[in-house]
Amino acid sequence: MTHCFSRRSFLKGSAAAAAVLSSPLLPADAAFSETENGLFSPVSALCQTQYGPVKGKEGENGQLCWYGIPYGAAPTGESRWTAPQEPARWLTVRDCTSPAPAAYQYTTFPLGTEDCLTLDIYSSAEAKKRPVLVYLHGSAATGSSLELPGCELVRDAGCVFVALNYRLGLFGWNCLPALTADPDATGNFALLDIARALDWVRDNIRRFGGDADNITLCGFSDGGRMAAALAGSPLFRGRFQKAAAISGGLSLADPDAAAQKLAENFAPLAVEDGRFADTASAAEWLTPGADVREWLCGLEPSRIAALGKPAILYADDVVLSRGARSAVPLLLLSSATEFSGFVRDDLRPASSAARAYAVKYGSALCRWSSTEAVAEVLGGSAPVWLGLIDYGGADSQTTIPGLGSFHGLPLALFSSESSYSACADLSSAGAQALSAQLKQALAGFMTSGSPGWDAWTPQDRAALHFDADSETACITLSSYPDTQERIRAAMAADMSLSAAEKETVEHLYFSGLSF
Repeated sequence: MTHCFSRRSFLKGSAAAAAVLSSPLLPADAAFSETENGLFSPVSALCQTQYGPVKGKEGENGQLCWYGIPYGAAPTGESRWTAPQEPARWLTVRDCTSPAPAAYQYTTFPLGTEDCLTLDIYSSAEAKKRPVLVYLHGSAATGSSLELPGCELVRDAGCVFVALNYRLGLFGWNCLPALTADPDATGNFALLDIARALDWVRDNIRRFGGDADNITLCGFSDGGRMAAALAGSPLFRGRFQKAAAISGGLSLADPDAAAQKLAENFAPLAVEDGRFADTASAAEWLTPGADVREWLCGLEPSRIAALGKPAILYADDVVLSRGARSAVPLLLLSSATEFSGFVRDDLRPASSAARAYAVKYGSALCRWSSTEAVAEVLGGSAPVWLGLIDYGGADSQTTIPGLGSFHGLPLALFSSESSYSACADLSSAGAQALSAQLKQALAGFMTSGSPGWDAWTPQDRAALHFDADSETACITLSSYPDTQERIRAAMAADMSLSAAEKETVEHLYFSGLSF
């Protein structure tokens, strides 16, 4: 079944234009009635939260944005690896007109701050009890809430948009025994941050025009993995009503194996500090004990961040359990050529044929593992929908040279200001119509719990394909095109590489991936 949609005109939002309001004193416990600052009156840039007043920036057409609102206290010192605590209250108006620092991370150099438990809110003056989209950015080791600005989704999908910062890398994922000795403890500290943020949204979002009883948790890449996993977490039951995972997948790490690897990673630091003469002794020491926790919490953050990205999403039976089913409606989106950017950015030597092989089959496996594989694991208790973005790929009516339907394309279609918008020119009438259709699907899902097409079942395997030519968006509903077995069979039958070259590709590009 195929439908083509003409381009729909819509206004261009501007996140740059802003009018800064004054900052009067306002008591943090000032009583705001619903008619003063809530469901039944326009939202203003000066808004009250349960911890204190905040001032946001006011843009064109009544759009509003608040950056860096604290939802938790700084997880530093002895609190570095604990559940997040409430932020301190403030009395004077907090200026939230400029982006807050990202969570501490290491790219080619350390950046950000450990005092990172903040969120950004995008809304509009006329917002009243709108569905709320809470967004988790990609990568569990780098990135920030600025990855996907929410102005265009607020305008075109009719929501209130909330983007989170949370602990990254080893600050957010650390299951060393010294930190998880209690029976109800977890090394999934980033997930505890998200739980705290969702509680903040529930308690405060009505002041910003949102409906606290209609929250959709949405994530991209590693953020998508988190959103999918949390859809089945008993700890998160009732904290959100729907979940959308974009290019995410689902795999849970064994905490015991992860703890052993973490001990090996931290051991050289203990040797550097003169505690042990060799890394084997240091790794053995990294077990339950006050002295271990004290040493870990006293380390300079730059030394921790430089150790690299840990395993994430520990199956600890506290936050996450294997075999859990989604308790909420789940929307899964993926692009056709998910692997293209990973191969392009990989500097290790490989032939052009090997790279082409990696893109073709890595993309197919990524697409399967982030959509149907997740549906198979989580589906059953609540409905699941699959959306496949073909636009730009080899089989699309419009190709994107060099990248195809790349990892991050959905974000570029959701916002012209996203971190991935510069990767492709999406200004054509067809691309804009496709963007409008994708936003419409997300809006329907947030509002009603259905994006507007048949839900996936193991029997019919329904998936909606999003594509466009230069003028129109073409939407096709069909059965999911591949299985892991068929993809692997095609790889075995592919004669473009020798068996030895295929093994090299598996080692270089596919090793350690969940598919």
